Amino acid sequence: MTKKELVYQKAREILKAHPSCLKYSQLFKKLTEALPDISRNTIAGSLHRIRLDILEGKITDIEIPDKGLYCFREGKPPPPPPPTPPPSVKETDFYKPFAEYLINELEECTRATPLGGSIFGDKWGTPDVIGVYKFSPLDPIQPPIEVISAEIKVDTNQLITAFGQACAYKLFSHKVYLVIPRTAGEDISRIESLCMRFGIGLITFDLNPCEPNFQIRTRASKSEPDYFYLNKYLKKLSEKAIKELFGG
Repeated sequence: MTKKELVYQKAREILKAHPSCLKYSQLFKKLTEALPDISRNTIAGSLHRIRLDILEGKITDIEIPDKGLYCFREGKPPPPPPPTPPPSVKETDFYKPFAEYLINELEECTRATPLGGSIFGDKWGTPDVIGVYKFSPLDPIQPPIEVISAEIKVDTNQLITAFGQACAYKLFSHKVYLVIPRTAGEDISRIESLCMRFGIGLITFDLNPCEPNFQIRTRASKSEPDYFYLNKYLKKLSEKAIKELFGG
């Protein structure tokens, strides 16, 4: 038996004894303890080759459901479909709480208001929440007002759609946030990786309108919008929304 085969056999035994899965560092530590006659470098190299075999489908009884996470899968039932929110929970229930979160806790906005619906009236969609960050008149330097948009989804089966909508909002926003429920499970890491590539902020929350418990995963990166479209969409806002955002 080669050292790689020995490491694989022992990794299989360790993972089988830990149904909740192990992170790479945990598995590596247990392997070094269980195989003291094999050097740490050899174990690390064997784990790397095992990982490649898993990704190529050559090993099927160990899986990597998320980055750096190893699980034993023999006889394991397929994962259940993502849970859908109860009928009583609506996206609109979270618009106002998230607007307040943007202002008071995240401090990305000085003013924010729920929007949603089809106010912008085109296929690019309308943000669920829109806000602005306006610097104080006392600040010696007065940069332009920043516009922040957010897309909120309660249905975990619509995460890719939500991500696409958030991307579209970058056309007219300085910063964009995607807000998804924690019931999305392992899909959160995949969405987070996409958000980081596109400079979109990611927030997770509980499906409880009274206590959504918003938590930031990735902060949005600032980029310049297309001011033609920014002005075009701002003109479509109601007088009430304009007043809530800009005062006056």
